Amino acid sequence: MTSTLASGIVHLGRGEFDILRTYTDILKRDEEITMPLATIEALVSLLESSNATTMSEFTDIIQRGIQVLKGAVNNRISVAAGCDLFQSSVTREVNGGKDFDVCKRSLISNAKLFSSQARQCRSKISRIGKNIIKDNSTILIHSFSRVVTAILLHAASQNTRFKVFVTEGRPTNGGKKACQKLNEMKIPTCMILDAAVGYVMGMVDLVLVGAEGVVESGGLINQLGAYQLSVLARTCHKPFYAAAESHKFIRLFPLSQYDLPTAHLILKFSTDYQSKDGSAPNPGSIDSLDNPALDYTPPEYISGLITDLGVLTPSAVSEELIRRYL
Repeated sequence: MTSTLASGIVHLGRGEFDILRTYTDILKRDEEITMPLATIEALVSLLESSNATTMSEFTDIIQRGIQVLKGAVNNRISVAAGCDLFQSSVTREVNGGKDFDVCKRSLISNAKLFSSQARQCRSKISRIGKNIIKDNSTILIHSFSRVVTAILLHAASQNTRFKVFVTEGRPTNGGKKACQKLNEMKIPTCMILDAAVGYVMGMVDLVLVGAEGVVESGGLINQLGAYQLSVLARTCHKPFYAAAESHKFIRLFPLSQYDLPTAHLILKFSTDYQSKDGSAPNPGSIDSLDNPALDYTPPEYISGLITDLGVLTPSAVSEELIRRYL
């Protein structure tokens, strides 16, 4: 049994399954789903399509699917979180001594139930997170985050009045999308240059960001720029909160920016600076240059984590991961 990373195909002996296409189709069909949940649902679809008749074939198919997803998807952090959760469920089922058919049905059923329940996490977080949004406050958010937007929209629906600074969030320019979503609820927004964060920090009451992943130390992996927001917030004595679903907790312990799985990028210096097509650089060309997409925010800069489990201290993340994977 083999798998093809480039194509996203997992060969099943009799037939094949395109797990990468399944994963991307899930994301396209549901703009609100998180990447870890899309990963789990893609792996469930793989198992439903498999013709395995033994436990060894069953576990091999799962490993092949995980290998393909981790190797083919750019955002390895979110995919790894989903793969780890699914693999943990597989281990529990396999070690439970159940009949093969019973084990397979139980795993698929439990994974679907988990996915269904996890889809409610953002709504729960919005109800918990609204309590940190005070009347007449000014919030600084970073680019676009669905869970952060959900918190702010819920607070506005409860007649809390506040204003929001939104970073542009280059190179994705997610700040524009965030402003559009917030303006639909008549929330006053002001989109700022990423470089203007230090200038506006003295005007804000708190900083609120999302997360691609929350690591064992309680630190964050998020869109590039979150780290510098946290450093400036601490310098200016402003609370820095992060909002994330608990299924984004990941078994990873980076010690610096360069320990991330995505830190393969080597930033090059040159005395003959040109854009990739050989032309002279222009103000917009930085978007197409090789720059990291994510950065790491250490736990000491984080005031609290707003999750579906409640508002946690960073140290509580390791306790939750130990409970989950034991």
